Amino acid sequence: MFSLGQRAFYQQYFYDENVYDLHDGGYKKLAMPAVPEKALAMPSVLQPDRVQGHEAWYTIVAQTGETAILPGKLTQTWGYNASLLGQTLILEDGWHYHVHIENHLPETTTLHWHGLNIPGPITDGGPHAPIMPGEAREIEFTLHQEGAQTDWMHPHPCPNTARQVWQGLAAMVIVTDEHAKNLPIPQEYGVDDLPIILQDRTYHDNQLDYEADYDVDGTLGTVPLVNGTVNGVFKVTTAQLRLRLLNSANRREFRLHFDDGRRFTQIAGDCGFLEQAIDLDRLMLTVPERAEIVVDFSDCQPGDRVQLMSDDAVLCTFEMDEFTKKAQAIPDHLFDVPKWQVDPDSQLQTTVMSGMDDEVLLDGKRFDMTRIDRQQLFRQTVDWEVKNTNDACGGMIHPFHMHGCHFQIISRNGQVPYPNETGFKDTVGVNAGETVRIRVCFDVLGIFMYHCHILEHEDTGMMAQIEVYDPKHPKTYDLKPMHEM
Repeated sequence: MFSLGQRAFYQQYFYDENVYDLHDGGYKKLAMPAVPEKALAMPSVLQPDRVQGHEAWYTIVAQTGETAILPGKLTQTWGYNASLLGQTLILEDGWHYHVHIENHLPETTTLHWHGLNIPGPITDGGPHAPIMPGEAREIEFTLHQEGAQTDWMHPHPCPNTARQVWQGLAAMVIVTDEHAKNLPIPQEYGVDDLPIILQDRTYHDNQLDYEADYDVDGTLGTVPLVNGTVNGVFKVTTAQLRLRLLNSANRREFRLHFDDGRRFTQIAGDCGFLEQAIDLDRLMLTVPERAEIVVDFSDCQPGDRVQLMSDDAVLCTFEMDEFTKKAQAIPDHLFDVPKWQVDPDSQLQTTVMSGMDDEVLLDGKRFDMTRIDRQQLFRQTVDWEVKNTNDACGGMIHPFHMHGCHFQIISRNGQVPYPNETGFKDTVGVNAGETVRIRVCFDVLGIFMYHCHILEHEDTGMMAQIEVYDPKHPKTYDLKPMHEM
């Protein structure tokens, strides 16, 4: 790390290199296949059925489809209001939403709102909210986030989350507010403000075969996709691009950089803006971390090409056209992140992620949909210590995710968090042998999952559930295993 101007410039991935996924015995290397370039797919924005004041109605359909991913046969895929992935949903903080969800798939699914602070377990869309084939579910919620952010939606049925995501179910959700709209950053969706959904897949005669590629430690593919596109090219018409990066892979860690080594500015993490913008030339995202970065191409000429890479694999290409917008200075200070204080009546919580392969456990147990593993008082601020007991020389990074809340990262092994962890998060990658302290507050009631977000680990049972309760307004829940609902 060294200083360039007023901002620090970091030239490291931060995470522990000795436990990167590429050291795993089952690792599959990414490689761009020899296929023609095509325009990078840009998911369209889902339009509301109607709007009345600060209230909106939407319909979301989980559906099957066919998608031209590789030359030749169309690939059988799943998506939300699309054949693959889904349309982007843009929400306003403070609005009330009604959502009609239809399941046109041949099997039961759920719709989880990853990153939204909304009640559980039904509205949140975890495994307790199944939608049977041919049926629908109605939910509604008022959105109160900690700030503008990049979130996403994906299925969360137990134990089929990994396979359904592999089949294509994943769509970006963007939350905006007045503060975000007034920042001098790129804001025109699809032009200078781009969703970048990162995935990997393997194809068998152009088709997906999850069972053939399955790995209990996290299924990896060999073909990189961005927004469902292989070898995609985006025509750059502005001097700056804001990239909303989402790692929606099942397991893969994306170690991102540009082929020409250009620096970029990270402005946001999982759940909103960082307090201070930081400059980087590389960025690692575990599943399902998000990051927003601003890349300046003002030094480029029409026809120049810059490639986004992960390790030594090309993900997509940015090709310069004539610029219609000039670069603007990104402010050093982006957001006043409130400094949460621990409630003096709270007890330190400890949760332990252990094991690999089919021996993964959370707090020494496997997930049980009928069991409440712990409770936390509504709006009480509590410190959690999240431990990864894997061997620091031969283990792996476990990404820890909590539903229904945002948290602040306080320390890593007693040291300061990474420089790009100053904002709110809902996922933290925990290195092998590491203890991460997070500060957690739930401002919605319900039952919520917390788990390793390597999807096969989640499905294997590396997951638990917490009840957020208000003693003044007690609630009861009829918790059943999925096959009984």
